[in-house]
Amino acid sequence: MNPLSAARADLRLRVRWAVLHGLPRYALPHRAARGDTMAELLLGYRGAPGGQYAKLDRIREQGRIIGSEVGAATADHALCRAVLRDPRFATIQPRDFGFPRPLIPVLERTDPRLPNPVEPPSMLVTEPPAHTAYRHPIARTFTPKAIATLTDRARTISEQLLDELAETPHPDLVTGYAARLPVAMIGRLLGLPEADDEYMLEWGEAAAPLLDTGLDWPVYKRAQDALRGLDDYLTAHFARVRANPDADDPFALLAASGELTDRELVTNAALLIGAGFETTVNLIGNGIVALLEHPAQLERLRAEPDLWPNAVEEILRYSSPVQRTARVAREAGEIEGVAFAEGTVVSLLLAGANRDPAVFDRPHEFDVARPDAKKNVSFGYGIHACIGAALARMEGAVALSALFERYPGLALDGPGTHRGLATLYGWAALPAKLS
Repeated sequence: MNPLSAARADLRLRVRWAVLHGLPRYALPHRAARGDTMAELLLGYRGAPGGQYAKLDRIREQGRIIGSEVGAATADHALCRAVLRDPRFATIQPRDFGFPRPLIPVLERTDPRLPNPVEPPSMLVTEPPAHTAYRHPIARTFTPKAIATLTDRARTISEQLLDELAETPHPDLVTGYAARLPVAMIGRLLGLPEADDEYMLEWGEAAAPLLDTGLDWPVYKRAQDALRGLDDYLTAHFARVRANPDADDPFALLAASGELTDRELVTNAALLIGAGFETTVNLIGNGIVALLEHPAQLERLRAEPDLWPNAVEEILRYSSPVQRTARVAREAGEIEGVAFAEGTVVSLLLAGANRDPAVFDRPHEFDVARPDAKKNVSFGYGIHACIGAALARMEGAVALSALFERYPGLALDGPGTHRGLATLYGWAALPAKLS
């Protein structure tokens, strides 16, 4: 790209950032200062990890759904599930954010057309029939039979990573373990070489903030640069795949089939890379912290190892890796006794729904044997439920059980570092003492 073209591209990107993130970045702190609880939550992690649950309780106490300067919000479990499965509610597009009408064409003209997992044609933010066309062929990668086959691979990778941890002078349970297992798993599903796992981790760390609002310019620019690099990387990868008819991994077969265009294939592969390890690394990291903070629960798992799958569900409920999502009403109507006007944007506070006392007894207690832990909505619900949820659950159970079996005296070596994001909830670093 020549200097003039690069300057124009940079200007377009700055304009797009100013609309999508600059305006909210200016407005949210002012609204939070006036006591808007939703604005506080959208600003991301503040204070001690877990402090957001008091805010979520406060929202729930105000009613099943509350109004806010930044849109409606609910922490009600039944209402969240109902909205997520109701076809009258759609995924969010930039035009739904309440921007002044003249700014909508600006967003369209400044679209860099990169494989952003939170912009079309990602199946995360598209509706049928396009969503169906993307999801159905990809879903073949995540059948129960495929997950059962992958379990042995997950165990082998976990053991290898635990061996490497033992040789590390200052082990970090996130960068050395929790992140590396899921990226290895999703990388092999996509047919990517093991040597590129580190690149996938760097890409995911750079792009994860795109799920939030109000990003500062350097964070947004870094994320867009990461998307551009991944676009080039995946485009070249799938071109090689099509030239090699002998490749038999699921995405090679999908690429060769021609069912998806290049942009659809690359964008949804990027979504799977991000979602395939972002939620799982947070699940594993959050699980490590929860179990170390509740040693009696860990001892129960050692005595009753069959509880590990249920323990994963409880970790998902107690420390939801994805804290929130949103939908917009495509028409006026009523759901669960709540009336919605057309165009209403509602934030679905999944972490709050997972601690709804109307569903979960003693919701703020951590109980690996909780009988209704599977009612958590951490992976969403309805047609947009996480396509890799079964894989993430399996990886979580394998990783956590293997870790605590190998190192029964495991302890943290000082405070961990939290990621500080509003949508994805987890740890960036957990320094450990192995025993």
